[in-house]
Amino acid sequence: MVYPYFHIDPKIQDASAAVMERIAPRLREIDKVTEYNQQKMLAAFQEAGVSESHFVSSTGYGYGDRGRDALDTVYAKALGAQDALVRHNFVSGTHALTVALFGVLRPGDAMLSVTGVPYDTLKGVLGIAGNGNGSLREFGIHYQEVALKADGTPHYEEIERAIRPDQKMVYIQRSRGYSLRPSLFVEDIEKIAAIAKQKAPDCIVMVDNCYGEFVQTQEPVSCGADLMAGSLIKNPGGGIAPTGGYIAGRKDLIESCAYRLTTPGTGREIGATLGNNRALFLGAFHAPHVTGEALKTAVFTAGLMQHFGYGVTPGWNENRADIIQAVLLEKEEALIAFCQGIQKGAPVDSFVVPEPWDMPGYDCRVIMAAGAFTLGASIELSADAPLRPPYAAWMQGGLNFDSGKLGAMLAAQSMLERGLIK
Repeated sequence: MVYPYFHIDPKIQDASAAVMERIAPRLREIDKVTEYNQQKMLAAFQEAGVSESHFVSSTGYGYGDRGRDALDTVYAKALGAQDALVRHNFVSGTHALTVALFGVLRPGDAMLSVTGVPYDTLKGVLGIAGNGNGSLREFGIHYQEVALKADGTPHYEEIERAIRPDQKMVYIQRSRGYSLRPSLFVEDIEKIAAIAKQKAPDCIVMVDNCYGEFVQTQEPVSCGADLMAGSLIKNPGGGIAPTGGYIAGRKDLIESCAYRLTTPGTGREIGATLGNNRALFLGAFHAPHVTGEALKTAVFTAGLMQHFGYGVTPGWNENRADIIQAVLLEKEEALIAFCQGIQKGAPVDSFVVPEPWDMPGYDCRVIMAAGAFTLGASIELSADAPLRPPYAAWMQGGLNFDSGKLGAMLAAQSMLERGLIK
């Protein structure tokens, strides 16, 4: 491969060629999953009878918005759910999760997180951080958790002991997020769901599915979970959805979530789409392919950084349950150089030089690399990290593998120029 538009040292180019040869079987496996999921998505569009008329904008109350209803159907079928609620006015994945939690939990109910402490952004929702204003705790909903084992995997025995017969919800975070623990496969979620249903047959098994959509051929709600939610500026929006989120699962639970999103009695029957339908449909259609490209980018990055002696998790040849790739860069200067190189591979703001800074909610400086068409879109190539041991960068995304691969090579080039790659 010739690189006429970028300065990439022959050492990096040779390493890239060697890595591409090594990871070829893994890339073919990803292609198989992508092909299956793309077929599933196309079938969902056809079963929903999607047409040009579904892209028409609605205003006001949004009564009779056929596109809104068809989009729900597409996502439900593609995700293997009975029903789905897909809206541009979910402002984040945390918002979608919050609507789902408040939609199905009632005062006096008990929620048990079985994958340790959830994402930082959910702590305020639960009431375990902040002043508790508007939180589940303020509404009398009890939160408990089961810690992960030392190796980061679910502690199935403790989970079984912790679930009470009247347990209302068992909550699972699928992705590793910004930790080094392994992400959960649908098979792991299925095992947890089976334990939960055995101990508490009526409990709701809910999954934070962020970063995990279309990574495998099945989703949690087709493998024992009752409800799941996520963001459209991650995997399921295909890099095209400008904002939004989804909730998918059992039909009765989706109705309760819709009543929380709008009002009891109106639920999903109202809500203007304001011209967003076309982008959300197009994003959904691209989602399986774009997720596959992000996975390939992660595998290549793992292979390249392993080639240069750096630790990664997961390794290039490991199976993956989400799109996140952690690179253990060992020291501060290597972490900074890596993130600055990722920024150079961005189509937007490539000229920006990320620097560590004090960010609210973190106990140390943080560096973030992201040059995205949609602000905060984790399906687009990005990397960020707190500046503390083990100086790991969490990288995700890549709208297409060719540009994602180039971004990883530019990250290595940035490190090479500072003597951090021998």
